[in-house]
Amino acid sequence: QVQLVESGGGLVQPGGSLRLSCAGSGSMFGFNAMGWYRQAPGKQRELVASISSGGSTTYADSVKGRFTISSDSAKKTVYLQMNSLRLEDTAVYYCNAHRVLPPRDYWGQGTQVTVSS
Repeated sequence: QVQLVESGGGLVQPGGSLRLSCAGSGSMFGFNAMGWYRQAPGKQRELVASISSGGSTTYADSVKGRFTISSDSAKKTVYLQMNSLRLEDTAVYYCNAHRVLPPRDYWGQGTQVTVSS
C-alpha cells in the first residue's frame, strides 16, 4: 500500500517562500508521475506542478517562474519550492502519485498554505 505524507505548509507573507515535501512509503514502483495539486475554498482542485518518471516537468501558468517541482527517487520524496508567494496561492496543497497501467491515483492528506499579510 502506498502512502503519501505532505509537510512544509504554513503561514507566510506575500512575497515569501515555502518548501513542501511529499514523502512516499510502500511500493512506489511503476508510477508515471508525481504531482502537486491545490484546492482553495469554493474552488475545484487544480494541478499546480507535476514531474514524470523521466524528469519532465509541467506547471500551471499561474505558478510558472515562481514554483519548482523536484524529486529524490532514493528518498521517495517530491518537493515543491514556492517563491514569490501571492495571496491567491492560499489553498490546501495535495501530493499525488499517478500510475497509468493499471490506472491508479494516490493522494496525501493535504497541507495548508496560507499567504497573508
